[in-house]
Amino acid sequence: MSQANETAASVVTEFFIVGFPGLPPKYYSLMAAFLLCIYIAVLTGNSLIVVLFVTERSLFKPMYIILLSLSLSDIGFSTVALPKVISRYWFNDGYIPFYVCLFQRQLIHYFGTLNSLIMMIMALDRYLAICYPLRYPVLMTNRTMRLLIGLSWVTAMIAPTISTMQTIELPFCGPNMIVHCFCDSGSMNKLACADVRQPNLISYGVAMFVLLVPFSFIIFSYVCILVSVLRIANAQGRRKAFSTCATQLTIIVIYYVPRFIVYSTSNIPNVVSVLTSSQKIALVMFYSLLPPLMNPFIYCIRIKEVRQFFLKWCVQKNRMILKVHKLTISK
Repeated sequence: MSQANETAASVVTEFFIVGFPGLPPKYYSLMAAFLLCIYIAVLTGNSLIVVLFVTERSLFKPMYIILLSLSLSDIGFSTVALPKVISRYWFNDGYIPFYVCLFQRQLIHYFGTLNSLIMMIMALDRYLAICYPLRYPVLMTNRTMRLLIGLSWVTAMIAPTISTMQTIELPFCGPNMIVHCFCDSGSMNKLACADVRQPNLISYGVAMFVLLVPFSFIIFSYVCILVSVLRIANAQGRRKAFSTCATQLTIIVIYYVPRFIVYSTSNIPNVVSVLTSSQKIALVMFYSLLPPLMNPFIYCIRIKEVRQFFLKWCVQKNRMILKVHKLTISK
């Protein structure tokens, strides 16, 4: 970077998170309360799943290792994305230091990439379980699953880092209003005092790779699963397999399809977006926060083994509370 660019880049020391640009100030408190409720719900639901899987060793199986990892990723994403925008609407404190914004941007894209990889591993697990049920215990052991999940947590950092390194090289010398609910590559690159066509192209290419490769594998896996399920003679077995796959596909559609719409309308030349800035941000928040909110119910509450353990755990806790209460009264 030239000396002139270094000087220009040092002018902006902080950004301001705008949030939804069309939202009237009288609704700020309501928006903050709404986002806080979502944040609490995401933390509560996913933390409960983490506690259940950590404390109950019988649940430590390949599929549950995936769900544990997904819950941790959802907690991480919501914790990175929501507190600042809640603060912006509740206390009008939307300022975020330059390098903190850059760090948030890195983690936002990291957890997005990680979720994409985890869903690909989930599709692989379901493919092996349904298409090769007899060989599944040998092909997908706990050790194999831990290796795949660990690899996804490490490799998920590669794509965001490539894009972040491009942003670091850009000069920021004037506007500092992030028209979004959090720092991301698109909103930051727009504020650069330089030609951002190449960084945007790289960011778009990386994003499409991260989305298309897992998505293609997921589609292939579920097509194979569909063919295999149709061959099952038992109607009850077909319904059970379809039910399991349908719930997972619901989250997958919510996660991928809106992302393709947002990225395509923002980065492909000559594509006219029919969405306003507020509508686009709302769509981003929809596909970013709805899956973490739904995952504990979609993936866990519907699983009979998890439901049984959860009910058993609640009964034990109630008995402990009653026992303590009786001891207190007797004293």
